[in-house]
Amino acid sequence: MKNNKSFLVGLAGGSASGKTTFIQEISKKFEDNQVCVISQDHYYKGLSEQLRDENGIVNFDHPSGIDFTRIKKDIRKLLKGKPVDIVEYTFNNPEIFPKQITYQPAPIILLEGLFVFADKGLNAMYDYRLYIDADEDVTLDRRLKRDTTERGMTLDEVMYQWDNHVKPAYDQFLKPHKKDSDYVIHNTDNFDDCLTHVTAKFRDVIAQN
Repeated sequence: MKNNKSFLVGLAGGSASGKTTFIQEISKKFEDNQVCVISQDHYYKGLSEQLRDENGIVNFDHPSGIDFTRIKKDIRKLLKGKPVDIVEYTFNNPEIFPKQITYQPAPIILLEGLFVFADKGLNAMYDYRLYIDADEDVTLDRRLKRDTTERGMTLDEVMYQWDNHVKPAYDQFLKPHKKDSDYVIHNTDNFDDCLTHVTAKFRDVIAQN
């Protein structure tokens, strides 16, 4: 029996675990009106509200920097069948003019990000929890390549963030949720089999909607 209720999915994983790539691939399997993908990144608080470490360096790898109140408000709105307008997060790049993004209600609403399981209230809202996992040496290598080529960071800057922000946050706020997830996506090499599994799950949900 069709219920016309949106199915809320959370997708969490460490830095450079492959969340973005997985989202891109799963999105190819469905029409735009079937899956609404929301990025946690667009809900970062302003730079002045971000946590700083003992050296005065902004720590973006901490859940306190995320506006969970706004996320929950927008998710509830989507679950009621109403669209949501937000402003794109540009990673504090002054050369990029932020665009307005409109999220439309869909049978599957997928919220992805580092800390989508860190807020108890938000975590309780999910119908299904996905956790993407990869070996630490692989994720570090991916992050080094990404941040030095795409974000103009030096090797020292990347390693400072990794040792002081990324790794501690993963151990404290991410890894504990792996055991509570409904399905773990293994992405040390590739996630082809996992993609097939999740695609089948989503198709089943949509068929029931």
